[in-house]
Amino acid sequence: MKKWVEIILNPCLLSLLSVFSCADDPADQRTCLICGDRATGLHYGIISCEGCKGFFKRSICNKRVYRCSRDKNCEMSRKQRNRCQYCRLLKCLQMGMNRKAIREDGMPGGRNKSIGPVQITEEEIERIMSGQEFKEDAPDHTWGNNGDSDHSSPSNGASEGNQPSPASTLSSNRSVEMNGYTAALRDQYINTSMSTHYQLLPHLFSYAAQSGLLAPQPRSIYPQSHPLVLQLVAAEDLAPLATPMLIEDGYKVTQVELFALLCRLADELLFRQISWIKKLPFFCELSIEDYTCLLSSTWQELILLSCLTIYSAQIFGDLADVTAKYTPSDEELQNFSEDSMDVMERLIYLFRKFHQLKISNEEYACMKAINFLNQDIRGLSNISQLEQLNKRYWYVCQDYTEYKYPHQPKRFPEIMMCLPEIRCIAGKLVNIPLEQLPLMFKAVLHSCKSSLTSYRIGPSPCVTTASAN
Repeated sequence: MKKWVEIILNPCLLSLLSVFSCADDPADQRTCLICGDRATGLHYGIISCEGCKGFFKRSICNKRVYRCSRDKNCEMSRKQRNRCQYCRLLKCLQMGMNRKAIREDGMPGGRNKSIGPVQITEEEIERIMSGQEFKEDAPDHTWGNNGDSDHSSPSNGASEGNQPSPASTLSSNRSVEMNGYTAALRDQYINTSMSTHYQLLPHLFSYAAQSGLLAPQPRSIYPQSHPLVLQLVAAEDLAPLATPMLIEDGYKVTQVELFALLCRLADELLFRQISWIKKLPFFCELSIEDYTCLLSSTWQELILLSCLTIYSAQIFGDLADVTAKYTPSDEELQNFSEDSMDVMERLIYLFRKFHQLKISNEEYACMKAINFLNQDIRGLSNISQLEQLNKRYWYVCQDYTEYKYPHQPKRFPEIMMCLPEIRCIAGKLVNIPLEQLPLMFKAVLHSCKSSLTSYRIGPSPCVTTASAN
């Protein structure tokens, strides 16, 4: 992350970021027994980091069954831990993480702080890994089981650097018994009464619309939701990007020139995120130090989200035209790594998903706030307030989406499932060699633009401005 910041951001933006700087505490040098990251304490019986603690809790609470595509002996390190959820959970169990120390209601805090590590047999481990232990309480439906969707709900649970995969398995066996608790939570954060069709909320254990329990019906939006949505949209800078992206006909763009353009775009987009933070309706509710931690951990995700939504016309129009005038060398093509190919395929998939959904500015503003308000980032001081804010905008987004699109009951969960994919891509982008970025963006933009033949993207605002000049 720091390498990217130093290379991509100009000195002006670096000085702005330094205003929000927060240094790591060097006092605690213990390492996580699972991945080797800096440990934050004793979690479920062993010394571990926040990321592995959250991963273990979600895996057990949500009864997830993972698969290893290799030999069930994948490397576990801070950078590699998200590549194989199966081997990560396996190591958690082998190192003695105690599943009985997890609270049965899934809420924060251990059930018994005095419980230490446990030694369980290989047969017990196999029963957990295969899902046999959870068979009696198997979930009624899933959204897939190939990933770890920490950040798509208010009760997300991953630390800095713990980038999840696109989808997760959600358990629904407790949703009915939690109806009263859900209603109380929503009243607390939205301050309005809850109608009967709004009883099951996804941040707990399921999304009722997925199982067909609730029939879609037109309704009015809750009184508190509309002004909150308008405030978020007002904080956004919807003006066209000012970075020039017009190239003369016949000009051949070099790799260095394209990389420099990508850096300038990242520069401007990051500057807009800093300005956005200062305009947020809840800006005074958190400390500058917390905003520093949040921005440092989510800036790539915020930029990616904005490029796929409010700035998509310029990115997939003007920037795609620039990349089309860049011809990679044979050496660049040969050195294109599997990691770059993986990110490229994920970006193309996400682009198509966003254009299929046609995300509105209101939905984008809510998605961005939810993604930014990640209470599981290491180094935060006011986690409880952050959690309240996260839940507030989660409910607001759900309320707005169900009101605006009453005949699309699956729209809200589909939108939220885009967030873990964005985080996954952002995490993988950090490890892509810088010299491969021009080719990767060329391939992504070319493929995405080709698929827009049936989609009216409209003229780029930047072209209009340039013509006027």
